[in-house]
Amino acid sequence: MNAPMFFDVTKLAVPFYIIAILIELAAIRYWHRKGDFETRDTLTSLLMGTGNVAAGLLLGFVSVTALMWVWQFRFFDLGLHWWVFIAAFVFDDLRYYCYHRIAHRVRWVWAEHVNHHSSQHYNLSTALRQSWTGQITGMFILQVPMVLLGFHPAVIAFVYGFNLVYQFWIHTEAIGKMWRPFEFIFNTPSHHRVHHATNPRYLDANFAGTLIIWDRMFGTFVEELDEDVPHYGIVRNIGTFNPVRVAFHEWAGMLKDVFSPDLTLRERLLYMAAPPGWSHDGSRRTSEDLKADYVRRHPGEAGKAGLPKL
Repeated sequence: MNAPMFFDVTKLAVPFYIIAILIELAAIRYWHRKGDFETRDTLTSLLMGTGNVAAGLLLGFVSVTALMWVWQFRFFDLGLHWWVFIAAFVFDDLRYYCYHRIAHRVRWVWAEHVNHHSSQHYNLSTALRQSWTGQITGMFILQVPMVLLGFHPAVIAFVYGFNLVYQFWIHTEAIGKMWRPFEFIFNTPSHHRVHHATNPRYLDANFAGTLIIWDRMFGTFVEELDEDVPHYGIVRNIGTFNPVRVAFHEWAGMLKDVFSPDLTLRERLLYMAAPPGWSHDGSRRTSEDLKADYVRRHPGEAGKAGLPKL
């Protein structure tokens, strides 16, 4: 099969993004919907989104070239039937769940993903706060099984574009909980607010892209609770609106740790492969530590969704 050419869904959606942000802003200011915007924060998010597009243009060939090379070793060629696109979307959504979970558990990948969580606000502009360094983490390797099964790399890229567009609208506080059957199957603003929250019970939860069923299946689903309002940002907020610092602060911190003196090779490797917050001397806190600390302070919460047992 010759390489198919499809339009870039995410670029075509840019006018929708702009209109939606303006509508959300009006809803918050004039219709008293929940949420807020801060000019500097929003500008940073827009600049991060612009940088993400530029990085894709400059470095996108890395994953494209690698996956096209893998294509020659495919076991099947599924073609371009309508059902192939549906199957590709579902499989790629599962792939995204796996990537997203790894991104929160492996510091090497967290270094490129953390900027998406760096805003202490939660609105539609936050969805555009995307990585500049995603191409260098090597996580496109998770798409290799799909290519070997016969999904052309262009098909995978096409359906992933729809996944990203879907995820845009769930970055808002203006929409509360939705129709329960919809909330059961799909990712929603409520579910994704949990994912962006730094509350102990919400850490490392709800990794879904479009389908929340993956979190329900693999034990990472946590429901948003009225009595535990989400607080946004990262555990140690960076306190800057400089997009360059936002994009590279965790890479700089990780490299500083890796090349610190008097460490063993294992410790240096763990500063890249262990979860965020890991330290060789136990002086920092991982998400598991923060959850355990919370339960010790609130023993009545032990064993509830997102929290360990005593």
